[in-house]
Amino acid sequence: MRFFVFRISLYWISTILLSIKTYLISKSVFDLGIDSITAEMILWLSSIGSIMLILALSLFVNRKFYVLTLLTIYLFVSVILYVNVLYYRFFNDFITIPVLFQTKHLTNLGGSLFDLFNLIDLLFLLDLLFLFVISKRLNLRSHTITQKKLGIILIGVTLLLVNIGLAHKERPELLTRSFDRKLLVKNIGLYAYHLYDFYLYTNTKTKIVLADNDQLTEIINHVKANDENSNPEYFGAAKGKNIIMIALESTQSFIINNEIDGEEITPFLNDLIQSRGTYYFSNFYHQTGQGKTSDAEFIIENSMYGLPRGAVFFSNPENQYHSLASVLKSEGHYYSAVFHANNKSFWNRNIMYNALGYDRFFSEEDYEIKKEDSVGWGLKDKAFFSQTIPYLKELKKPYYAKLLTLTNHFPFALEKADEIIPEWTSKDGTVNRYFTTVRYQDEALKQFFDEMKREGIYENSIFILYGDHYGISENHNKAMAQFLDKEITPYETIQLQRVPFIIHFPGRSETREITSAVGQVDVKPTVLNLMGINQEQAIQFGTDLFSTDKREFVILRDGSFITDRYIMTGNKCYMRDTGMKTSKESCEPYIQLAKEELNYSDQIIYGDLLRFLP
Repeated sequence: MRFFVFRISLYWISTILLSIKTYLISKSVFDLGIDSITAEMILWLSSIGSIMLILALSLFVNRKFYVLTLLTIYLFVSVILYVNVLYYRFFNDFITIPVLFQTKHLTNLGGSLFDLFNLIDLLFLLDLLFLFVISKRLNLRSHTITQKKLGIILIGVTLLLVNIGLAHKERPELLTRSFDRKLLVKNIGLYAYHLYDFYLYTNTKTKIVLADNDQLTEIINHVKANDENSNPEYFGAAKGKNIIMIALESTQSFIINNEIDGEEITPFLNDLIQSRGTYYFSNFYHQTGQGKTSDAEFIIENSMYGLPRGAVFFSNPENQYHSLASVLKSEGHYYSAVFHANNKSFWNRNIMYNALGYDRFFSEEDYEIKKEDSVGWGLKDKAFFSQTIPYLKELKKPYYAKLLTLTNHFPFALEKADEIIPEWTSKDGTVNRYFTTVRYQDEALKQFFDEMKREGIYENSIFILYGDHYGISENHNKAMAQFLDKEITPYETIQLQRVPFIIHFPGRSETREITSAVGQVDVKPTVLNLMGINQEQAIQFGTDLFSTDKREFVILRDGSFITDRYIMTGNKCYMRDTGMKTSKESCEPYIQLAKEELNYSDQIIYGDLLRFLP
C-alpha cells in the first residue's frame, strides 16, 4: 500500500507538471486564438483529461518498472509536444502522421533546424529533471488509498467528455473540418488531436482497398458540371516550343514592384512583367498544404489539390496519375526532366517523379557543389542555373524542363559577399533576411535569362515562373505589418498567399496583366491549351487561365476561398475589394462547393481512382 501511495503521488505530480507545460506552450507558441473564458476552459480540460489517461498507463505495470515506465511516457509526450513546437515555428501548423514519415528531412534542414531553437526551450529539460529528482526523494505517506486507479480513469474520461461537449457547442462541425488543425488543437487539445490524426491515417489507408469505379463516375460528373471552355485564341500558341518552368522558392507576390530602403527587391521580375510577350497573373494564389514545395509540384502537374494532411509525394507515390509531364509525352512527344540541386530522395522525389512520368531527374549528384556555391539546402541559384544550361542544350527536343530553386528557403541565409541589398532592420531576423535572399534569386534569374539568350535557347522556349508557397508565415505578422504599413488581419493573410505567376513568350508582342483570382490548379490546363493538346475528357479541377468565361473561385487547402467578390477564411466572409467583413450568407453559396471539390480531390488520391480510367 505504501508503494501504491507513492505511485499515486508521483502520478499527480507528473500530471500537474505536464499539464502546466502543455498549457503554457499552447498559449505562448501555438497561436490558437484563445479569446474567451470558454476557450480557456476547453484548453485546460483537453490537456488535463488527455494527460491523465496517458500517464495512467503507468499505474498498471509491475511496481518494479513503475518509475521507469512513468518517466518514459512523460518523456515521450514531452518529445511529441516539442516536435510540434519546432514544426509550428517553421510551418505555422501541427505535425501529422504522414509528416512523421518524412523525418529524414531533418537531416537536410541544417541551419533551418538550428534557427528554430530558442533559449526558452531549455525549460523542456527542467520539468524532466525535477520529475526525475522527485521520483527519488518523494516523501511517502502511509494513509490508505483504495480504488484510486479506477477513479483516475473515470476523472480523465469525464474531463474529456466535458471537453468534447463544450467543443461541440463551440464548433458543431469540428471533426468534419479536420483540415483545420488549429481548430482541432484549440478544441480537443494537442494529444487528442494526434489520436484523431492516427484514426484518420488508418482510415485513409483502407480507402484504396475499398475504392471502386462508382466514386470516379460521381467525380467526373462534378468536374464536367463545373468545366469551362479554354480560350481558342491561345490554343497551340506555344506548340512545339520548349517549356521551361521555374519554381521560385518561398516567393510571395508582395515583393513584386516593392522596395526596401529605396532599393527594388525584384528589379528583373519587375521588368519581365512589363516586357513584350509576358502575361502576369497578379492575383495568383498558391494552394499548398503541409507538402509545401512538393504540393505545389503535385497541384501544377495534376490540376488536383494536395492532401489535408502530409504530402502526396510521400503518402501516394504508387498511384496512377495523368500528370502534365505524362500528357505532354503521350500527346505532344515531349521529353521531360526535373532539375533540383538537392538530395534526390528529399520529398521522395526520386520515387514520385517516376509516377508523374518524368524521363530524367537531375539531382545534386549531377551538379558540382563547392562549399562557396552551396547554401543550407543545396546549390545556390546562380551556380544552379549556370550548371543547368549545358544539360538543357543536350536534352531531346522538344522538352518540358522544371527547375527548382533553393536559395530563397527558410531560414533565408546568405553570405555577406552574396548580398545585393542589405538585410532589413526590423526586430524579426527571418523577415529581414527574406528580402536579401529574394533579391539574390532575382539576380540569378536575370543571369539565367541572359545566358539562355547567349546560348540560343531563349527564342524557341516558353518560360513559366511560379511561386511555390508562402515564405513568411503568420508567426511573423508583426514585422510584416511594419513593412506593409497595415494590420495583418485574416483578410490580409489570405492576400499574402498570392505568389508570382508569369508566362513569358519570346517573340510575342502582347503584354498583359490579368487580375482575375486564379490558382495553381489552373496551370496544367493552361499549358496543355498553349501546346495545342485537347484534354476535355481529363479529370482536372482547374481551367485555362486565358479562358474568357473563367469563374473566379480559388480554393485554398484549409477551406478558405476567393471569388470575384468575396474572401472566406476562418469562418468569416470579407469583401474582396475592401477587406470589410460582410454577412456569412454572402459566402454561403460557395462553402459547400469548396468543401465538395477538396473532398473529391482527396477521394481520387486516397482511393487511387485514376486507375479505373480506360
